[in-house]
Amino acid sequence: MMLRLTMAIAASVTALWQTAHASTEYPLTLSSCGHEITLEQAPESVVSIGQAPTEMLYMLGLADNIAGTALWISPVLEEFADIDAGVERLSDNAPSYESVVTKEPDLVVSAYEWMIGPSGMVGTFEMFEDAGIPVWTLPTDCVGKDNSQSMDGSRTTLFDTELLYESIATLAAIFGIAEHGGDVIAELRAREDAAIARAEHLDLPSDLSGVFWYSSADLSIDPYVAGANSVPSWMMAELGIRNVVTSEEEWPTVGWETIARSNPTFIAAASMDRRRFPADDIAVKREFLYFDPVTSTTEAVQNNRIIEIDAHAMDPSIRAILALETLADKLTEFNLSE
Repeated sequence: MMLRLTMAIAASVTALWQTAHASTEYPLTLSSCGHEITLEQAPESVVSIGQAPTEMLYMLGLADNIAGTALWISPVLEEFADIDAGVERLSDNAPSYESVVTKEPDLVVSAYEWMIGPSGMVGTFEMFEDAGIPVWTLPTDCVGKDNSQSMDGSRTTLFDTELLYESIATLAAIFGIAEHGGDVIAELRAREDAAIARAEHLDLPSDLSGVFWYSSADLSIDPYVAGANSVPSWMMAELGIRNVVTSEEEWPTVGWETIARSNPTFIAAASMDRRRFPADDIAVKREFLYFDPVTSTTEAVQNNRIIEIDAHAMDPSIRAILALETLADKLTEFNLSE
């Protein structure tokens, strides 16, 4: 199943790349999360809901087309700081339906179906259709994923960066800059391949394992950790690391006693600006890991193998590739070679 899915995604990206040397033909019909839209021309303005699509648009040089953004977890990537300063932030969290519609965009790009979808916090597809505004959701939240049971959903297959490349290629096609999109994707592929190659040269132990801790609603209860098919699990699989978490939920809660029994080689902890929970703070995470009677006994903590990872890099975004580089570099520092 995973092979068929990967081949299907790759074929989709290839098909989009084949338009790289020709102008996008309109009307352009797209589908995502079971929802279909048709664009009569390249959008002049877009609202992006989610940090991932916003940074993709910045990377494609489309900041001038962004009428507003929302739903941010981490500071914008440093290379886009000046650009981002000139783009209106509708909300750091979920924007209101009215704030999006008031911008009168030609297109809304959403990172998540729980933002715009059957039970969307911002609104439903039908609400935006009634307003004459097409909505396109990144395939990272649609392909190989079941969003019907929970907000975060469950990935039915391991995350694949081909979904990121498909997202970028489609955005480039939407705006008629497919050739530039191909260049951006080629650069990201090269960085991904280089990170994997660095890890392959380390001669890592075959029993290497890890866990990614996003946050905890309360430090006294089970933490939210990365599931078996999540973005962090993809990172670990690419570098020959076993995820000790086996749940298919995107971010299941798993007890620290269970995690400690699996004795991970390292613990990756999310760093973020959000302060919804006390454990959002990376300093609080570190203090807990070193002083809690359960977590302090793990190999990861006793050997100071705590890796700080940007929280947004644990979501489907271009930052996942940057985090893959960070993880490969940390494995080098840990000197784990057999």
